[in-house]
This record gives sequence, C-alpha cells and structure tokens, in this order.
Amino acid sequence: MAVFTEVSADAAGEFLRDLGLGDLVELQGIQGGIENTNYFVTSTHEGQTRQWVLTLFERLSFEQLPFYLYLMKHLAQRGIPVPDPQGNASGDLLHTVCGKPAALVDRLRGRSELAPTEAHCAGVGAALARMHLAGRDYDRSQPNLRGLAWWNETVPVVLPFLDADQAALLQGELAYQNHVAASAAYASLPRGPVHADLFRDNVMFDAGPQGPELTGIFDFYFAGVDTWLFDLAVCLNDWCIDLATGAHDAPRARALLDAYAAQRPLTAAERRLLPAMLRAGALRFWISRLWDFHLPREASMLQPHDPAHFERVLRQRLA
Repeated sequence: MAVFTEVSADAAGEFLRDLGLGDLVELQGIQGGIENTNYFVTSTHEGQTRQWVLTLFERLSFEQLPFYLYLMKHLAQRGIPVPDPQGNASGDLLHTVCGKPAALVDRLRGRSELAPTEAHCAGVGAALARMHLAGRDYDRSQPNLRGLAWWNETVPVVLPFLDADQAALLQGELAYQNHVAASAAYASLPRGPVHADLFRDNVMFDAGPQGPELTGIFDFYFAGVDTWLFDLAVCLNDWCIDLATGAHDAPRARALLDAYAAQRPLTAAERRLLPAMLRAGALRFWISRLWDFHLPREASMLQPHDPAHFERVLRQRLA
C-alpha cells in the first residue's frame, strides 16, 4: 500500500464533504504493499470522530472495480467482518479522487498478527469458510486477474532475471499447473468469489475472553471468481509455514483446515488436489513478486517483497 498518488488535505477534505462524512481531521499515508495508494483518514461529523481507509487504485480500472467494492458490501451485509465501502448520495461505491478511481471504507479495529498461533489460524480458517459460503449468491462475476492466464503471460517476462535452475523450476511448475487446470478433477472443484490474498497482514485480531478474536478481513483487490481450494491454499502458504525456511507447520495447518472444514467440509476432489493447489499458490506469488521486484513502479514508501520467499515455499511444497 505504497503512495503512488499524493493526495492533499484539501482534496481529501472535499471528498469527505461530498460523501456527507464531515470535516478532515488527519490524513496519513500508509506504508506497505505495492499495488494501490492508501491513506488513513480521520473525520469529524456532528461531534463524532470516525476513522477510514482511502484507497486510490493504480492498476485496476473503473470497469473492474465494482466487482470488488460490491463484493465487500455484499459480505458486510451478511455479517462477515470486512470493510464496508461508503456510498455517495446516489449509492455509488466507486468514486474519483485526484483523477484516480477511489473508495473509502471504514477502518477495522484490532491489529495484524504476524506471528500466528494455532488459535489465530483456526480463526482464519473458520472466517474463510464463512466468507466463501456468504459469497455464493453474489451476482457479479470477474475472473481471478492473477490466475493461470496471467501466470502464462508473465513468466516469459520474468525469466530473463532468473538463473538456469530457477528458470527450470518456474517453467516446470507452470507446465504442471496448466496440466492440473485441464483435468476433470479440477473442473469439479467448488468455486465462487475468493479473496486470493489472505495473508497475515490482511487480517485483524483483538484479544477476546476466549482467546484471539478475528475482527476483520481486508484488502479484497485481488479477489475474483476462482476455486475455493486455491483461496484456502493461499492461506495455508502464509499462515501455516515457517517464514525463514518456507517449511510447512503441521499443527497450525491442521488447526486452520479443521476450522475451515467445520464450516464447509472439503469434497473428495478438493482433498485430492490440495497438494497441487498449495504448489499453485506458491507459484502465483513467486511470479508476482518476481515481477514487482525486477520491474518496479516508482512510488513513495514502495517496498517490493523478496521473491525468494515464495521460491522457498514452492520448493518445500515440491519436497
């Protein structure tokens, strides 16, 4: 969430007034992430102070964005703890700030847990399953824009930056994932709207009387229609691994999987293809991090992620 577009206090204040949310108190750029411009915004209206997150979209278009914003609204209305996009007087959730498509959502309480326990992983598993089920009747459709088609387009672009061993691994795994995607078992997998980026820094927790309480899931701007199993694999590849080595953490993985299955039991095909989807999730983020690292965009506070991390995860999944 680096700052690509500088938003002035005057522009932010005018935007808040247009939405009927009062006056600007504070505007603070958010460091971290690499896709969009994000600011924390504090407003005051009729004596009440509220906190928001303002996002200016740097890659997604006006045509693509309604899928994400109305998905969040759909989930929020069904009790899933996600940011609730704020509409204007006409009910539109997509706005324009500094010439860029923009959205304003409420700021979630709690904080991210970057060293999760089994209890945190269980909370994520249960919330992910509920989110999948709540999205079944969402009436908009958009493919996962960072799915297999994007992998096939992007791998040739990043290959020149790799050594021979890395290139062989990347090309071999891409060929394998194309083979899996063409199988009847893959075609039978349940699917619907997925988050596709549910990492540790995209979930909020607070301390609760029975242990950690999951208070929010955010950053839906990689969402799309895909297999629920891929979404689950992406979570397992972040929440249930050792960050230093990429190695699988069995107790945390079992906690996440059991909590997920208690809400939505996996099908036989999902159980069979989970190892392949764990590899797919590692491949997807290795490719995107290679792309962001070697072909970066200019931005204030931009910090590209190390692509070697998901190379390690993929090698561990293969082993």
